[in-house]
Amino acid sequence: MSGKKKGKLSKAERERLQREEEERQLKEEEERLLAEKEEAERLEREQKLQEERDRLEAKDLERRESELIELHLLLDGNRISANNWYEKLRKQAKWNRYMRCDGSPDPSITQEINTFINLSKEDNNKNTNSMISNATLAINLTDELENLLAETPAHEMNEKDIVQHKETIINLQNLVHFKYDEVTEEILKHSTESADPDTGNMQMVIKKDDIIICLWANLSKDPRFKGYEFPETGLAFELPKPLASMDIVVRFLYSRHDHLSSRSQSFHLQVKNLATNVMAEPEPNETKDIEVDQVDGEQKEETENLRLSENEPESVSAEDRKSSMSLVSNKDETKSLSERKTEEEEQKPPENMADETTECVTEEAPIPAPTETTFVLDENVFDLRQYRSLGGIYYFDVFRLPPQPTLRNGWTMVELVQCGMYNFPYPFETQKINNNESEKTDEKEIETLSLPPVGVSVRLPDNVLFLEQPKIGRWDFTSKEWKMDRITNVKYDQENKSITFTMDTFYTFAFMQDCYINMPFQSWELRPLGVNNVVLTVTAAITEVQIEVKGDECRLNCAPAENSVLSHIGGQWMNLKALINAMRSVGVNIFVEEDSYKYASINAKNSVAEKAAYEQMALLSSAYAFAWSRWNAESGTEHVVMKVSEHLKTQPVDDEDWKIYMVSSRRAMRLKITEYSDAFSDDLAENSEFHSTFLHMIKDGISEEALERMNQSHFLFIDCMQKLLNATKVLTFS
Repeated sequence: MSGKKKGKLSKAERERLQREEEERQLKEEEERLLAEKEEAERLEREQKLQEERDRLEAKDLERRESELIELHLLLDGNRISANNWYEKLRKQAKWNRYMRCDGSPDPSITQEINTFINLSKEDNNKNTNSMISNATLAINLTDELENLLAETPAHEMNEKDIVQHKETIINLQNLVHFKYDEVTEEILKHSTESADPDTGNMQMVIKKDDIIICLWANLSKDPRFKGYEFPETGLAFELPKPLASMDIVVRFLYSRHDHLSSRSQSFHLQVKNLATNVMAEPEPNETKDIEVDQVDGEQKEETENLRLSENEPESVSAEDRKSSMSLVSNKDETKSLSERKTEEEEQKPPENMADETTECVTEEAPIPAPTETTFVLDENVFDLRQYRSLGGIYYFDVFRLPPQPTLRNGWTMVELVQCGMYNFPYPFETQKINNNESEKTDEKEIETLSLPPVGVSVRLPDNVLFLEQPKIGRWDFTSKEWKMDRITNVKYDQENKSITFTMDTFYTFAFMQDCYINMPFQSWELRPLGVNNVVLTVTAAITEVQIEVKGDECRLNCAPAENSVLSHIGGQWMNLKALINAMRSVGVNIFVEEDSYKYASINAKNSVAEKAAYEQMALLSSAYAFAWSRWNAESGTEHVVMKVSEHLKTQPVDDEDWKIYMVSSRRAMRLKITEYSDAFSDDLAENSEFHSTFLHMIKDGISEEALERMNQSHFLFIDCMQKLLNATKVLTFS
């Protein structure tokens, strides 16, 4: 009985429990009501935001056509003005060439250049300086013709002229080496007159303009001879012992001009236009066979066919197309970024979607995109779309020593031989005895004896920047390819910038560097310095590059550490094409090609949105700064994101002045987030609107001074900026 009483709750305890239960229920009710209130408020806010977004989208749609027309008129006006200017320059250059009275032929006129080549080959003037001057003129004519091909629009030059000019270039290049061989032969005919009294051999170095000729003639035939160094050039060789007692000549011919790579199949962009798939086969007379002389002057290369199908396709320049921004339906504009991202993941490549959903506001017929044709390279062959020779070409040869004059009874006697330089075969080739069991004289397969390799030592040029240990390529004159095999014992001294290696014979060689070693970029910034004056800073993978643009000219601003290497091009004003070629030639490449995505990691973007962004950045660049944003990598393939700031000073932009903008092929907007936000969001910034173009989006908050700067921008400056941004593609290669 006492146990039952013990299990009962007292009245006070029951009241306490009841109060706690009532408080709990009241608290839950309050929390429920609060949650309902917050949810209602959230829905109300979202509804208001959606209504405001719908209002802004409707407003954007109303003015869309007028904004696009205004942008197109502005871009087309600049493009037409720039094209007219360049056309006048080409006409003036053509007239100046016609009026030139220096005796040099016009390389674009076939009759003149063929006469020059034939007369040069038949010239009996064997003066060394005269022959080198003739070769230098041929190099200058080659450069002139290459510039003509690069700068002349496709509609001003027909296919026949293009093929003819390319044939002329090859013939001029062959003439250059023909003259260098003549120089070599003329010197070697009198080797004994220039013999070194200490060694008994002949050593000679000739430096002229962009070439160096180093000659060593084995007159003493000392079997203990090891090798020789040309101290003033940084070139040295180690001679195999079997050659020490032979009548031979070793030659280094160094040229800063690469006349070989362009003959390789992998050098040119391998594409074909879609239109060629439905075209008839070319007529036989559309194919020209071009005879290419062997560099050593003794033999001739197999006939090289320049087929029209192998020519580089004519690309449509950025200035010849209208703005990529176009009129489209507003059907998909209300979709959230996450929904659009889901759709984007199913679209490969992203450009396809843009092409399908974008209606071009232009009367021009659509241009079909080229399709790539691939070919398989051997693993020992350099892909010249990825690698390029750096620092020049080294022609390393061994020749038979020509008969030397002798004195007999007061007479100078010389054995007459057929003119020309003759290569000395190494390794030696021996043939086995004919098969005695057969009456025929069939010979068995030639065997090459195992002989010591040839040693080479090179001090790398001081005016070239090697960003990693250079790879060594040897030129195969048969397959016309740079190969990496048969080169051993490579030792690289980075401190002294020298490299030593061995080869199984004498090869033409060059040092190769990856064109995309500096990609992808880490960041970039485009900052105005004044009207028609900006500076583009690209922090690449290894180096930082700063390019200043003023008017239609550019210059490379060198860092102090690079002054000694790049001093010959740094600070010099030149046009954009010349700057690109100059920077690539010294190993500083931040410029891309159509197929660069194969060799560098990229942040793939819609090509229409990217092109539109570059066009309008160029229009605004005199007054606005643009920079890399980390959100560009998280905005999807259909949008590009960057930092933007109105900047009318020459000092760097302060961090708090940057604003985030997002551009697509249909719309531009300012985002609410900052560079330091925790997560990406496509929410519209407060007091901001949608616009159909990036230009009108920026002009929403532009100051009068900035607007005046923008209106004062010269069409040549705008054209140069568009080409520079399209050449670097900072939005996708960062």
